[in-house]
Amino acid sequence: MRVLGIETTCDETAVSVVESDRDGEGRILSNEILSQIKAHQAYGGVVPEIAARAHIEVIDVLVKQALLTAGMKLSDMDGIAAAAGPGLIGGVMVGLTTGKALALVAQKPFLAVNHLEAHALSPRLTDGVNFPFLLLLASGGHSQLLFVRGVGDYVRLGTTIDDAIGEAFDKVAKMLGLPYPGGPEVEKLALEGNPEQFAFPRPMHGRKEPDFSLSGLKTAVRIEAEKIAPLTLTDIKNICASFQAAIVDVVADRTKMALKVARADFAEPTAIVVAGGVAANLAMRRALHRVASDNGLPLVAPPVALCTDNGAMIAWAGIERLRLGLMDGLDFAPRARWALEAKVSPHV
Repeated sequence: MRVLGIETTCDETAVSVVESDRDGEGRILSNEILSQIKAHQAYGGVVPEIAARAHIEVIDVLVKQALLTAGMKLSDMDGIAAAAGPGLIGGVMVGLTTGKALALVAQKPFLAVNHLEAHALSPRLTDGVNFPFLLLLASGGHSQLLFVRGVGDYVRLGTTIDDAIGEAFDKVAKMLGLPYPGGPEVEKLALEGNPEQFAFPRPMHGRKEPDFSLSGLKTAVRIEAEKIAPLTLTDIKNICASFQAAIVDVVADRTKMALKVARADFAEPTAIVVAGGVAANLAMRRALHRVASDNGLPLVAPPVALCTDNGAMIAWAGIERLRLGLMDGLDFAPRARWALEAKVSPHV
């Protein structure tokens, strides 16, 4: 089974061809990604209109390149998958419309993929993780702890009540005058700073409900930065290190609590999985590895290149849905907001 996947929900235009063998093992045949970082850097964040126009300019070229790299023709595909949301609506429309047109022309099944579900299922492509598993889905716009029982079968154990993890990283970076994208800059400078220089709070730490709250931590960073301004490079490095240490502690604690809830209320997970853009943070991976190891479970994280937005995860989610006969009509509407349709744990 081979599926072409299209991703245009934010500032990466991405197209990929992925195949699955008879045993269900996935293989990436091509994974073309064109980042728009330079186009948005001057604005300190993604400008929706610029992003949408940039997607339009390159999407057809990337489709051709993805097929060429894979050594395939459009007629060789078993389905066409496109991210239908959530995301910047202009960008979503570009990818979704392109996917529908390709499916119509080639007379292939069309699959409208939830971007969040694509992140959630991506470790099954890279590592063949079996259901059920505990998932930390962490990105610039989303932070959730989910018990994943199957395709389309999710139980939300915890979420953020204010800022997402990636959003907190980006806002702190902007506060410190670091270039866009801010998260990787904070991580880089944290390597050279003292994580114990500032005693930042660990919000929600120890609470039985595995939710996140990061606005207070962000405010504490701002107050400390204003107190010692003007900031030297050493100050910035120490703030980044102390902030990241606080985030990592919170993530580890919240994940441990979610694992406790999952074991008590549902079933033993096969693994702890982390996915989404923030999963590329190596300090966070190390902390989660310790949590998993202490609890007798493996930690599974996609390769760093597949943590950020990419077409391969869309194609794979399409394969997972196509196997179950979950196809969509060409009238499927783009969605700026599209929550992962998860049941909420009754004991959280």
